[in-house]
Amino acid sequence: MSKWFSKHDAMEAGALTDTFMRLKRGSITRRHFLGVTGLGLAAAVLARQPGFSSAAHASDDLGSSMSIATWPNYHDPATFEAFTAATGVAVEVNIFGSNEEMLEALRADSARWDLFVPTNYTISTYARLGLIEPLDLSRLPNFDAGTQNARFTSQGTAEGKVFALPKNWGTTGIAYNTDKVKVTSWKEFFAAAMDEADGRAIVHDYQLTAIGNALVSLGFSFNSVKPEELAKAEKLLLEVKPHLYTVTSDYQPPMRGTDAWMTMCWTSDGAQLNRDVPEIAFTLGSDGGEIWSDFYAIPKNAPNKPAGYALLNFLMDPQNAVREHIANGTPATDSRVVALLPAEITGNRIVYPDEAALTPLEFGAAVTLTDPARAEIMARFKAA
Repeated sequence: MSKWFSKHDAMEAGALTDTFMRLKRGSITRRHFLGVTGLGLAAAVLARQPGFSSAAHASDDLGSSMSIATWPNYHDPATFEAFTAATGVAVEVNIFGSNEEMLEALRADSARWDLFVPTNYTISTYARLGLIEPLDLSRLPNFDAGTQNARFTSQGTAEGKVFALPKNWGTTGIAYNTDKVKVTSWKEFFAAAMDEADGRAIVHDYQLTAIGNALVSLGFSFNSVKPEELAKAEKLLLEVKPHLYTVTSDYQPPMRGTDAWMTMCWTSDGAQLNRDVPEIAFTLGSDGGEIWSDFYAIPKNAPNKPAGYALLNFLMDPQNAVREHIANGTPATDSRVVALLPAEITGNRIVYPDEAALTPLEFGAAVTLTDPARAEIMARFKAA
């Protein structure tokens, strides 16, 4: 083998590349690919593909499938297809509408995910409850802490240990159809929902933002757990409930179809909606609201941790991450990724708002995830 390879080095490299592209197109199986190339040569080819690190996988049996829990409209399907082509591991995507749902599934031990996407304020709780473990960074060579913006990434670390790696950051604002209504604050949002947008407004099925934005509209902190302030927020939510189109965290379809005219909206959805339906604008509440960062974490009970690490390492590669950001419209935490993004994205004020627009916003506080009063208010609001 070594004699043949040295004699036909150029041809061998070309043949391997051609065979690998046939694998990616699906015209041959991974088994056939490994058989005709040899395991060592296959590893060498895969190691040169974007996001694939042989060091991270050399001793791992990745199996044939894995699962990720994430948010609606949050990934480019081609990312997972590329990972499958590179590793042979199929990716099952589970969609959730709130961090509370994720926490409930993990605590009940009903979750069977190998990777999931929690928001910044939840990570310390997951760590304290033993639902996630510190990450083995030696298995994630594509991650570079030095290129990350600490403003958005610090909450992935607890007690000096890294439990989660950053996916992206963003904001929670208001998407509205400019042909139908105009709002610039959360106070205006709730007023319009009971007036000119009666029957056409959507509130998140997610207590952090549903209650948080109601609090902000009343002049209180997004993270308040004060009983008297929560009582006023509940009163507002119960007043608005009969006027809503629906309560959901998957609001793009009704906004695109004009069944709904305005909605609580995350950055990525705001960018996607505005890109495809220009009359749908996105604004941050002038009275406040949420700034957030999402992370990748591996559950303690993950059934296929090697694949979880492999996909996480793949996603940390800037060449793969940049495609995700272009597809989903969220701002990057990694300067390597920002440098690769086209100007139309980095210059988009939905995706990268100016500092003045960010100043009134608050990061979610850990206490809001498990506060019983907020959970009870949300239950009553949904049941009303």
